Parts: sequence; structure tokens; C-alpha cells
Amino acid sequence: MEKIKITKNPEQKKLDELGIFNWPIWEKEASTFPWTYSEEETCYFLKGEVVVVTETGEEVEMGQGDLVTFPSGMSCTWKIKKDVRKHYQFG
Repeated sequence: MEKIKITKNPEQKKLDELGIFNWPIWEKEASTFPWTYSEEETCYFLKGEVVVVTETGEEVEMGQGDLVTFPSGMSCTWKIKKDVRKHYQFG
């Protein structure tokens, strides 16, 4: 299984090239829930703090300023520690 890819504080040029600020926005309050990715998702965190626990028990921390790609087929548990607001795109 592929791993979660995180780029901390990517350059503005990279964000512009991807068109991130035209992507939809998803918001969620502090909570814990299971999630399975039916297709690859790339997202950019505008705010928040999250620990994602993978099927293997690996804990991956992410949050404000992170560009993250989740692989298709991954099942995990989201533990949102601080309310999240992020741009996202599937595929």
C-alpha cells in the first residue's frame, strides 16, 4: 500500500501550478471518524491539526500549511484535534 505524501509549506508557485485555490473547500470540527479513499485525494490544509491512523497503525500528523496526497484504496481513521478547513481534489 502506498503511503500518505506530505509536503510541508510548499512554495506558492507549486500551489498556483496545481490550481489549489480553485478547488472546493471541506470543513470539519474536532472529531474522530473512519475513512476509505475510493480514489486518490490531494488536499491543502488552510487550518487545523489532524492525526491520521493508517490500517497498519502508523500515525501521520498533518495540518495548516501541509499539501497532502492520500493514495486510492487507503482505509484510515481521522482524528481531528483542531477544526479543519482544507482545499481538496479527487483523482
